[in-house]
Amino acid sequence: MQKITITNNDAGRRLDRFLRKYLERATLGSIYKIIRKDVKVNGKRQENSYVLEEGDEITLYLTDERIATLQTPVNNRKRKKAKKTFTIIYEDDNILIADKPYGLLTHGDRTEKKNHLANQVKDYLIEKGEYNPRAERVFAPAPANRLDRNTTGLVLFGKNSEALRTLNRWIREDRISKFYRTIVFGNLDEKLELHGRLRKDEKTNKAEILDSSHTEGREIETIVTPIRHLDNSTLVEVELVTGRTHQIRAHLASIGHPVIGDSKYAKGKAKLFNHRIYEACHLSTQLLHSARLEFRDCDGTLSYLNGKVFEAPLPEQFEDILEELEG
Repeated sequence: MQKITITNNDAGRRLDRFLRKYLERATLGSIYKIIRKDVKVNGKRQENSYVLEEGDEITLYLTDERIATLQTPVNNRKRKKAKKTFTIIYEDDNILIADKPYGLLTHGDRTEKKNHLANQVKDYLIEKGEYNPRAERVFAPAPANRLDRNTTGLVLFGKNSEALRTLNRWIREDRISKFYRTIVFGNLDEKLELHGRLRKDEKTNKAEILDSSHTEGREIETIVTPIRHLDNSTLVEVELVTGRTHQIRAHLASIGHPVIGDSKYAKGKAKLFNHRIYEACHLSTQLLHSARLEFRDCDGTLSYLNGKVFEAPLPEQFEDILEELEG
């Protein structure tokens, strides 16, 4: 038998989701069976959906040996420290806003499981003494938004469970406005409010923009504001009203103004333009920078962020390309 006291960082989770993290090697079916037969919360049986509160006591009626087989051994959790390559734009006791560099994943994937932004932030907080993975049951500081590997700029992290839940909720409720800077092919003369539906082809990892009248795909909205004309291109600000994979790249390409450097969505003359920028500035992927976050209608423990605006400066390569195109 094992007893677990729920801490502040564990509170607010469903019982089944807590146990899925606590017993990492157990299948979902096993978790449900364990909850039915071998778990009590504060001495009572509870449903899978029971939301844990700080101070709740979970009793696992399993042997220590059985629990050990369902958990990842501590030795397997050890890894080499991820070298810090991000810049901190803002930090307080609850959140951290990182400026992610080019080429770094936000989360790990099958190609990179160790050196990604989430691990870099965790290691930074461990070094500061603000996060102790051995003391936490299931919580780890994590990003509330995600950028592609080759997109630079602002990523929001919750440093505790309540802060992370709040940031995730604010993003769902459109209380955090996200603005990007990019350069698009061709001259864009007026502000555009783009609507439609995005359909993703998993085989090609490419998105298609459909008219709003279609029922397929997911509804999207993108607001594009030209800042200044460049040589056969335009510096623009993009407000990402909905956040879908490849939304900015696919939406801009659908109106004939693809993001420069984006070989996946560029066609015809835009491809030739990309070749020119590659020769001059070695740009081999889309030029996209998450430049600004604006907080509004903020409530709860993070309400002090209401009205705050955070900005990340343009990367050096972006500045070099601007200089090249301004002639």
